Amino acid sequence: MAEEPNQKENAPSAEAPQAPAAAKPATQGGGQALGQAGQRQGAGGGRFGGPGQGQGGGGRFGGPGQRQGGGGGRFGGPGQRQGGGGQRGRWNDKPDDGFTEKVLTINRSAKVVKGGRRFGFSAVVIVGDKKGKVGIGQGKANQVPDCIRKASENARAELVKVVLRDTTIPHEVLSRYDGAKVLLRPASAGTGIIAGKTVRAVCELAGVRNMLSKSLGSNNTLNLAKATLSGLLELRDRNEVMKARGKSIPEPEAPAAEEPAAAAEPVAVVEPVVAAE
Repeated sequence: MAEEPNQKENAPSAEAPQAPAAAKPATQGGGQALGQAGQRQGAGGGRFGGPGQGQGGGGRFGGPGQRQGGGGGRFGGPGQRQGGGGQRGRWNDKPDDGFTEKVLTINRSAKVVKGGRRFGFSAVVIVGDKKGKVGIGQGKANQVPDCIRKASENARAELVKVVLRDTTIPHEVLSRYDGAKVLLRPASAGTGIIAGKTVRAVCELAGVRNMLSKSLGSNNTLNLAKATLSGLLELRDRNEVMKARGKSIPEPEAPAAEEPAAAAEPVAVVEPVVAAE
């Protein structure tokens, strides 16, 4: 009996290698992976710093990122585009006018309503240029930054001029505001400001460097600050007082030169005359 030819030998083997498939065209979604141009419309350009001339996103790790949509280089690239921002920077809205601010205190209040409690905040801020101008301001808001900003604006609108003598105050003064009483005394150079935190803050921003003080009444922060400012406003210079009274201001006299001592003249010694016996 004739043997039938094996049909499996002529059939192509399933394990035979097939021809390589044609390369897939670049899609619209993703670009090149490692820093190539990646010119496509969908997402960004090179992932690790390529130019990325697309409309979606730019280079991920610092490439130029020339496109219209998203942000620039993620790690510091130029980011030449119209949409988002490039390198991040902290935005500061405080004016640079030479004044220094210091927050004295922040208080919180609560209002009980049907749905719970609503909190409010109030702040006291001191503003001064350390050259004789100082002001105290108050602000109230539902958020802490807003109340500090309002207090700062109020303090800048309430600036007053303080009379100083070099680095200290001209004379002693005792001031009072409500229940707070503050005693201020001048001090010699090198003493510093001997005071509590509230009195110290007001005097430092006013420009005082050497002073003695004592709080004799209430320790309320706002009243103590206003009592200190009231005492600084009561200070008067000697020349202002003399001019207000219509008197001439005496000029300081120059120290007179010491004359040389005259040479001592010889003194004639007179002997007593003895009567003859």
